[in-house]
Amino acid sequence: MPDATGAPGSAPDAASRPAATRKPGSPPEATLNAALAGRGAGGAPLAVLRERARAAYDALELPRWRRSGFWQTSFQELDLDALAPIAHAPDPRLPEILAGARSAGVLVQRDACVVHVELDDELAQRGVILCSLEQAAAQHTELFERYYLRRLPLDRHKLEAASAAFWSGGAFLYVPPGLHIEHPFQIVYEISDGGSAQYAHTLAIGDRGSELRLREYDVATGEVAADALHAGQFELYLEDGARCRLAQLTDWGEGAVSDCSTSVVEVGRDAYCHWLPALLGGHLIRHHYELVVAGQGGDMAFRGVLFSQAHEHLDVFAVDLHETGPSGGDVHWRGAATGSSRASFEGLIQINPGAQRTHTYLQFHSMMLSDAAKLDAIPSVLVSADDVSASHGGTVGELDEMLIFYMQTRGLTRPQAVKVIVEGFFEPLIVQLDDPPLEQQIRDRIGVKLAAASDDIERYALAR
Repeated sequence: MPDATGAPGSAPDAASRPAATRKPGSPPEATLNAALAGRGAGGAPLAVLRERARAAYDALELPRWRRSGFWQTSFQELDLDALAPIAHAPDPRLPEILAGARSAGVLVQRDACVVHVELDDELAQRGVILCSLEQAAAQHTELFERYYLRRLPLDRHKLEAASAAFWSGGAFLYVPPGLHIEHPFQIVYEISDGGSAQYAHTLAIGDRGSELRLREYDVATGEVAADALHAGQFELYLEDGARCRLAQLTDWGEGAVSDCSTSVVEVGRDAYCHWLPALLGGHLIRHHYELVVAGQGGDMAFRGVLFSQAHEHLDVFAVDLHETGPSGGDVHWRGAATGSSRASFEGLIQINPGAQRTHTYLQFHSMMLSDAAKLDAIPSVLVSADDVSASHGGTVGELDEMLIFYMQTRGLTRPQAVKVIVEGFFEPLIVQLDDPPLEQQIRDRIGVKLAAASDDIERYALAR
């Protein structure tokens, strides 16, 4: 494991001091999901924050989250000592996942190194910044220190501390006030081989009245046969009146990649964010998403797609947090599970005191495609204001055999009919991306997963 960079800082204060480790012989601790709720570690020089994160890393254990009755999410079998950052030389070639996409700017990190950055010349002249996070810390220090870790902690568990202490490369995006940008910025994190430890961090800022599109891809360049790790952190801050359409695609394939990441978006006064994560592959994934409406008149649409297959383990915690009102929110996720996979979605609406006239709704719809799969949905509402509208709902469904039969009478084969039904289940969210190349990538990946699980799906249908 690499050492933390930067000069040693002062001793951590009480708010950032790592939790005590458990006593020898005691059972491993499990934690329940909880909102970050504004608990950020920023406000200090990078060297000090890295030192604090390193201290937390040394003191804490690999995390384990307690889920509902039948299963848990644990990284405690991960051998961190067997993983290390992998370096690469610059590479001008764009990843395959960006083929045919029009971009305002592109940044690619392969394992531990940023290997390619490009930014439209006109945008650069108008004040847009797209560079590695390392470069931002050195050359745009005021901006970096104002926002870095403003809403992200660094000491809840060992993997979070590792990401804060050891990240390299990283991505930094700044869009100046009032600038409207048509084409998306594309950020790609690739893992190339087993044994890789990728500690990734994206920091993006949309200044007052700006408008942007941002895409982040977490992908493997091939099948990763041996253990690899992605421990990522993502921050997006939208100042007053800013608007962003954000999409994050996670697809580590069928290899042995584990992913423990936290993403937070802050929406300012009269600002808006449309955010759609799509989780479509990975051995072990635990993602914490938090969308915070921090200014009056702020609004958001929080969408999400998840699909687990084979032996994949997928755990999502999504927070819709309102710190002030009036504000709006709409959370809508959909998921499917095949094989013997495990998937869980826990959604939380949290309305803080004083966030009056907040209106928000959370829904999760799931489709079971195998009798051996488990798909857990846990919606909850925590309200501390009395003039609000907040509720949640959800459904669990299976393939409709009558609909399949009808489609077969119209000339489709059974696999084709199943594919159409499942794609149709996700389509209401996918089309909201308003990005045809990305929409097609998600559809294609869902099709690949369905084809791989066709035998399981057929057995499930025959057993019913």
